[in-house]
Amino acid sequence: MARIAGINIPVNKHIWVGLTHIYGIGRTRALTACKAANVDPATRVRDLTEPEVNALRAQISRYAVEGDLRRENSMSLKRLMDLGAYRGIRHRKGLPARGQRTRTNARTRKGPRRAAVKTNVQPGKV
Repeated sequence: MARIAGINIPVNKHIWVGLTHIYGIGRTRALTACKAANVDPATRVRDLTEPEVNALRAQISRYAVEGDLRRENSMSLKRLMDLGAYRGIRHRKGLPARGQRTRTNARTRKGPRRAAVKTNVQPGKV
């Protein structure tokens, strides 16, 4: 089992797919890292040799990944919130921050619909 950047890479996947399980490593960066480490991207993780794993670790360590990247992202959002920037306010309120409409849609960001306020007015009576 290969452990890179503190993540156990799935054994039965191709190495380029397995690398995408690391936060901050996508398809392009995974293929670039494989190429730079002279590892065939189609190689299964279980078939990697120890020198190949070490070469991949060295390539991945050049990027901000996992905890460092998560911390960097959260600090960036916290900075926007502390400044009182428009985007920070939207993040604080849990609303879309990139100009999407909220009159309709935006359910993922706003959460489930609130129950309508019911009144005890009988039909036909005022």
